[in-house]
Amino acid sequence: MTQKKANWILATVSLAWGLSYLLMKLGVQGIPPFNMTALRCGIAFLVTALVFFPKIRKVDVKTLKYSAVCGALLCGLFTGLLYGLKSTTASSAGFLTSTTVIMVPILQAIITRKLPHSKIMLGVIVVSAGLLLLTSGDRFALDIGSVYCLVAALMYAIHIIVSNRFVREVDSLQLGIYQLGFAALFASVGMLAFEQPVLPSTPVHWVAVLGLALICSAYGFVMQSIAQRYTTPESVGFLFSLEPVFSAIFAFAFLNEIMGLQGYIGAGIILMGVFIANQPANSAGTRAQAHTG
Repeated sequence: MTQKKANWILATVSLAWGLSYLLMKLGVQGIPPFNMTALRCGIAFLVTALVFFPKIRKVDVKTLKYSAVCGALLCGLFTGLLYGLKSTTASSAGFLTSTTVIMVPILQAIITRKLPHSKIMLGVIVVSAGLLLLTSGDRFALDIGSVYCLVAALMYAIHIIVSNRFVREVDSLQLGIYQLGFAALFASVGMLAFEQPVLPSTPVHWVAVLGLALICSAYGFVMQSIAQRYTTPESVGFLFSLEPVFSAIFAFAFLNEIMGLQGYIGAGIILMGVFIANQPANSAGTRAQAHTG
């Protein structure tokens, strides 16, 4: 595979993950968050497990243990986004989640007790200014939906860091597939504890669930792992940073979402900060190695 072809594939992956915010927004209107996460991850797990059954048939305890940790983080990430989307727009959710790109190096700096690269620190400042404009409105206070999305972004960052460590010790394909199964399991427990289990009742809800499972999770995970081997970390980081742009385009086209002048300025500043933070090769590489979509 050529680098150009790999970049095109990764662009479609980023497009799929941008689509996920629209699908989550449509689905959460009729399906509770834990319920939707269980359906999404459960279907994605079954499909990928069937496709790659010969490669995941034999699995050790260590892989299952690591998959359980990643699955718990995925469950929290997806569920947090869905709760956030109940009271914020798909466009804003996409840009809020993109702040993961600066959370990862900050968390790594805390773990290693070393100051992050100067470009990361500049990115943090720029993104913080964008967040203030995007989420505050006229009240200069974060709404609850934005808080849920930022918590989801934090869990996403933790997922990237731990999975980056785990793939050095276990098979990455097995980890990627089994984490979906555990995410579905944990979400099912939350669904039974806090919600009334339901199945999609309308064509729109079925499209949302199946789209999230097959396009955003199954396709996204598999094609990312294949294509990113044939391109540079810088290219991967840049292409994945386009995810919130795609989410805003889909939200505008299908949900008629308009963030307003202040919102668009804030989103643009966030995107600029993300691009700044993506400049160091090590940051982009970490960002590329795990994505949830």
